[in-house]
Amino acid sequence: MAAVDPFDSALDLLRRLNPKHTSEHLNALIALAPDLTEDLLSSVDQPLAVRRCRQSGRDYLLCDYNRDGDSYRSPWSNEFDPPLQDTPASAGEEQSNAAGLPSEKVRRMEIRANEAFDLYRELYYEGGVSSVYFWNLDDGFAGVVLLKKVATPGTSSEGTWDSIHVFEAIDRARFTQEHDETDRDRAAAESDEQQIANIGKLVEDMELKMRNLLQEVYFGKAKDVVGDLRSVGSLSESARDREAQRDIIGSMKR
Repeated sequence: MAAVDPFDSALDLLRRLNPKHTSEHLNALIALAPDLTEDLLSSVDQPLAVRRCRQSGRDYLLCDYNRDGDSYRSPWSNEFDPPLQDTPASAGEEQSNAAGLPSEKVRRMEIRANEAFDLYRELYYEGGVSSVYFWNLDDGFAGVVLLKKVATPGTSSEGTWDSIHVFEAIDRARFTQEHDETDRDRAAAESDEQQIANIGKLVEDMELKMRNLLQEVYFGKAKDVVGDLRSVGSLSESARDREAQRDIIGSMKR
């Protein structure tokens, strides 16, 4: 008999447990099998946790993309909490990449993206928390957009909306001619703003698709079930119809 993989068994167990308590179940599994910690944390989607930035006082979301060990990077201050032991106070571009921090150029775009999505979240969700994290790639950069909205307790509706959008941006535009410094700075700024606008459009379209899919599949199916269970006519009319049906069947048997 082939040996059972503990990681597969842990995932199989999580599939059968209540998804509302995924974090508690995951922590229990990690306590039982510490050697599976990294694999489980990177493979199991958990509800987005919220932490407050110590420097800016603003909330940000935690995920595997801004995690380094037990520390999480704030998009507002670009600092890890708790601080990483091997990260210098002021790191250059190469040191930043090694420490899990974006380069200076990508960091500027990250700041603009967080400001843009903070406004998007307030307009579309009327509350909640959003965070955007970028990191460098060899031929561009990648990023993740996180959105979380919790329904106000005590209202008629309750629930949580957690969404994670991961993307890669490949840098195809490279300067082949020499321009003066002003033109280069202006072109770079326009390019950054255009990329952020494109990312925002992609996220907005995907959010709309997910909401429509939930409405069609979940609410549509629930509506069909309720419609099948609900009786349009009165119970007395249904009873008379059944009695008439029995009379017809009885007369046919004579």
